[in-house]
Amino acid sequence: MHVKKVKSVILAAGKGTRMKSALPKVLHTIFDKPLLAYVLEALDKSGYIDEKFVIVGHEAEKVENYVNDNFSGAKCVLQSPQLGTGDAVSKVVPYLKDFDGYVVVVCGDTPLIEPDTIKNFVEFHDNNDADLTVMSAVFDNPKNYGRIVRDKNNKFTAIVEEKDATPNQKAIKEVNAGIYCINWKTVSEAFSNLKNNNAQGEYYLTDIVKWAVEKNLKVQSYILDNNEEIFGINSKIQLAQATKSLNKKSLERLMEEGVQITDPNSTFISPETTIEADTIILPNVYITGKNQIGKNCKIGPFSHIRGGAVIGDNVRIGNFVEIKKSVIKDNTNVSHLSYVGDAKLGSHVNIGAGTITANYNPISKVKSETIIKDGANTGSNSVLIAPVTINEMASVGAGSIITKDVEAYSLAVTRPPLRQLSNWVKMKIEQLSGGIK
Repeated sequence: MHVKKVKSVILAAGKGTRMKSALPKVLHTIFDKPLLAYVLEALDKSGYIDEKFVIVGHEAEKVENYVNDNFSGAKCVLQSPQLGTGDAVSKVVPYLKDFDGYVVVVCGDTPLIEPDTIKNFVEFHDNNDADLTVMSAVFDNPKNYGRIVRDKNNKFTAIVEEKDATPNQKAIKEVNAGIYCINWKTVSEAFSNLKNNNAQGEYYLTDIVKWAVEKNLKVQSYILDNNEEIFGINSKIQLAQATKSLNKKSLERLMEEGVQITDPNSTFISPETTIEADTIILPNVYITGKNQIGKNCKIGPFSHIRGGAVIGDNVRIGNFVEIKKSVIKDNTNVSHLSYVGDAKLGSHVNIGAGTITANYNPISKVKSETIIKDGANTGSNSVLIAPVTINEMASVGAGSIITKDVEAYSLAVTRPPLRQLSNWVKMKIEQLSGGIK
């Protein structure tokens, strides 16, 4: 389907007072990814948005740095002071002076919004030749949401915030979902006509509905199928609720694809992680970031995969193992109490309990790579100080500290020879009991 050019405005200027945090609300994370990133990625994946404007305000520099470092197609626009959502969107007016297309406005704290929802919303707006479309939702208990007000002919006439609503308006169950699609050429004039005569003394974005109705423009509402998608984060409690919701969706998708998850209540897996069929995920596994895990693997219990992991087939990642930014090929075992970071492990490798890839130099701040080639193995409590290579079929003796490459088929041992002090314990016991008799 062909629609007009579509740009987006993301509201990300708020302080998030109820978060009780020095961190800007939109930079709080779920699975180590900021809330704002979920929204920006959903817009990108919708297939329609060709330019994004992120409205920043509170701790603007932090938000802008994050956006600039991670999203090339987004531009940050400062709102200072923060005078409401209508004032926020008005900040993009100079950038869209001659724009003839649609502008989708979303909140930066709604990580559950789906790309298909945005896509369908834009298409609904286009198919109905609307000047303004508001996404709405129906709740049995609509507390804290702005209400969609209609006239006796069921015509959409206004959005009224709860704090400004009458008792009759508070009884309305259709609410504003906080997402708008604006025909910019016909509606942008509204932003120079907003008033702040309300309980908060702010310029409400919702007032563009009243303005459009008064101008006899075509105003539509698009009722959302899944109300959960508009769940906004305003507190740490809501952040935890959104995390559970995202995780539930991720686990259900994986189980439908053939992954066995022993205990969904104690398992957390990021939406970006792919896992193939017949892999078993044992309890208390936590997987963040983007990872690929093959088939017939066994992960856990108590494993932590931190992102950037590419794990082959028939791999065992055992209890209290942490994996970060590593490639692990087929039929390899990392079974107990080990850390594997910035590493490449071949096939049929065995990592002994307590093996550490020491990948980080705290002085230079440089992370280096450990390479363990096919068939090699490490003994318990080994430390591999990167950059280092353990070649094919080599063995590292238990308790060794490896600082140089290990030759293929060789044994590398760095521990000192065993010393035994005969009767040392007996002597100590006798000393503590009053001296040698």
